[in-house]
Amino acid sequence: MKTNVMVIGLGLIGGSIALAIKKEYPDAILYGYDRNTESSLLAKSLKVIDEVVFKLEDVIHTCDYIFISVPVKQTVDMINELSSFELKKNVIVTDVGSTKQQIVQRAESIFGKLGVTFIGGHPMAGSHKSGVVAAKEHLFENAFYIFTPHNQNPSSEHGVQQLKTLLKGTKANFVIMTPEEHDRVAGVISHFPHIVAASLVHQALKYDQVNELVRPLAAGGFRDITRIASSNPSMWRDILLHNQDVLLDLFEKWIDEMEQIRNFVASGNGEDIYNYFMDAKNFRDGLPTRTKGAIPSFYDLYVDIPDYPGIVSEITGLLAVERISITNIRIIETREEIYGVLRISFQSDEDRRKAKLCIESKTNYETFFG
Repeated sequence: MKTNVMVIGLGLIGGSIALAIKKEYPDAILYGYDRNTESSLLAKSLKVIDEVVFKLEDVIHTCDYIFISVPVKQTVDMINELSSFELKKNVIVTDVGSTKQQIVQRAESIFGKLGVTFIGGHPMAGSHKSGVVAAKEHLFENAFYIFTPHNQNPSSEHGVQQLKTLLKGTKANFVIMTPEEHDRVAGVISHFPHIVAASLVHQALKYDQVNELVRPLAAGGFRDITRIASSNPSMWRDILLHNQDVLLDLFEKWIDEMEQIRNFVASGNGEDIYNYFMDAKNFRDGLPTRTKGAIPSFYDLYVDIPDYPGIVSEITGLLAVERISITNIRIIETREEIYGVLRISFQSDEDRRKAKLCIESKTNYETFFG
């Protein structure tokens, strides 16, 4: 008997899940549904899915697995909608949202009465590109894929094992956590950093109104360290509202943290300031470099380049010959008769390392990782 899989939401994550499943189980039937019909048709033309679904009720009752791959607010709406349909016995429903407590609680309150197994899910991988055209079967390779089953559902353990088997092709690192644990960790390493980044930008925006040099000077390092402030505002509004309690607690802890370093500065305590930065450096330098985390990594290579016509095409030409793909390229600074810096972004650390070797072996330009 063939396995029928429904993917609701055909963006980067939903599309990548479909591709990973199809790679491992070519006989599985991948159905795709998206409120944007063009996305559904595009997914079919790209062979991300096998069949386009225009009305969920037409095929949902035949599906063995249902992946809800939409933003967190829409996930709750979709759970409510699915409860009105006849679902297959022993179907497993899961989601990909970056908050879990509200979603799992809502799903259990609805599906628990119907005998449907819901397993919260969060593949902690992403890309700086969006949409089904950016979907890749290897997107989740070496990433953490977190499952947050409801601890009072007796079928949860079996459901998690089935999902692990189905998602084998992702080559992800599967982790089981409670919804509460997940939201606390995600708040610390993903949700709150986005708030901090947005706050830093707001601070610069306010000072920009009184000093016209803020904007041009912020084009370098400041722009880089606040990249995540460019994330989708609607998505982050919903995430913050869904993880409200955790974030309110983190606000209090962050205020305490700022008060501590403020006191160090106010008292002129050089030793405490040094230790503060040293402790941060030691922890940061000890973080894993070859695993994917909650925030997509930036695989940037910086190249010192001279200022003359054709320099950018020279570099990109070298990479093209070696068939090394780039995702973005930007000249950070270049002035007449001095070296500037070319920042090139890649899809993976492997591509970045290949590019570094390629450029250094064929030119005399210095390169360094960002």
